Parts: sequence; structure tokens; C-alpha cells
Amino acid sequence: MTADQFRSLALSFPGVEEKAHQSHPDFRVRNKIFATLGYPDELHGMVKLTPKQQAEVMAAAPGAFYPAAGAWGRNGSTVVLLSQVIPRELEPILRQACEAVR
Repeated sequence: MTADQFRSLALSFPGVEEKAHQSHPDFRVRNKIFATLGYPDELHGMVKLTPKQQAEVMAAAPGAFYPAAGAWGRNGSTVVLLSQVIPRELEPILRQACEAVR
């Protein structure tokens, strides 16, 4: 998956806006962030999940997903190595994150 594919997928959900936070593009619903591109670098994205959802995606694809640093990661923020996922695999994960902030 490329950064452009991640962006297109995130923006495909109703009501999503792209903004920026700490110099990274982010994706929001009602001004609540559910995903970010470029964290921790341009090869990655981040998806805001619950800790349970995070554990599930990490178990299913351990090379593609891992917790973000610190408390954010312990609370479910999950880093995605873009080169290790394809859009159809990430779509339901991004959808869960988007619906959780509605």
C-alpha cells in the first residue's frame, strides 16, 4: 500500500476531512482523529484502535502492525507499515477506527 492509497481509503468514508497534526496529515470525523499518515516516518501510518482491536490486528499480521510509542500505543494507537498491507486488508481496520470516533 502507498501513502496515496492510505489517504484515498481514509477519505472514502462519509464525513472524513484531511487536516494536519504535528506536521503529519491526519484524517478526522467531527474533528476527531482516527488515522494519521507519516508517523513515525513516511513509510508508516497510524490507526486509532481499541487495545483489543490492536491485539487482534497485531496477531493477524505481526509484521504490519505494532503499538505506537508510550501511552498512545498502550491505549490502542497502532502503527501500520504501509508496505506490508494491501487496501482490502486495511479497509475494515480504518472503518472501525473511523466509526469509533463518530
